[in-house]
Amino acid sequence: MELIEAWSEFNVAMVGATAALAGLVIVAASVNISDIIKAESLTARLAAGIAGLVLALSGAAVGLIPGLDASAYGIAMILLAIAAGVFPFQAARQIYRNRHPANRLRWGKSAVGFAAPLTYVVGGALLVAQQPSGLIWFAVGCIIAVIAALLISWIVLVEVLR
Repeated sequence: MELIEAWSEFNVAMVGATAALAGLVIVAASVNISDIIKAESLTARLAAGIAGLVLALSGAAVGLIPGLDASAYGIAMILLAIAAGVFPFQAARQIYRNRHPANRLRWGKSAVGFAAPLTYVVGGALLVAQQPSGLIWFAVGCIIAVIAALLISWIVLVEVLR
C-alpha cells in the first residue's frame, strides 16, 4: 500500500529512536534494579513503560515490511497492542493493591500505561476497515508510547531513590 510506504521515514526514525530509548531505560533501571524489584508496583510500572517502547518499536518495524497491506498491518498492530496491554494491566493491579495513604492518583498512574496500546488498537481497527487515518493513530500512539515510557521511567527512578 502506497500510503504505508509514505510513512517509511517516520517509521525508520521511530525504530531508531525507540530502540535507543529502550536501551537507555534498561541501563538506567539496571543501576538500581535491586531496589526497583523490592517494590512490585515500581517493577510492574517500569515493565509497562518498556512494553510501550517495544510496542512503538515493533509497530514501526512492521510498518517497514515491504508489500504489507493495510489489513495485515492493522491486525498485526492490534495483536501487538493487546500483548503490550498486559503490562499496564499488571501495573494497575499493583498500583491499586498499594493501600498506603501516600499512593494517590491511582487512576492516573494506571492510565498512563494504557494510552499507547489503546491508540494502536483504534489505529489497527481503522486500517482493517480500510481507513487510512489508522496510520495517523499509529503515529500518535508511537509518540504517546515514548512520552509515557519517559514519564514512567523517570517516576520509577525517582521513587526508588526516595
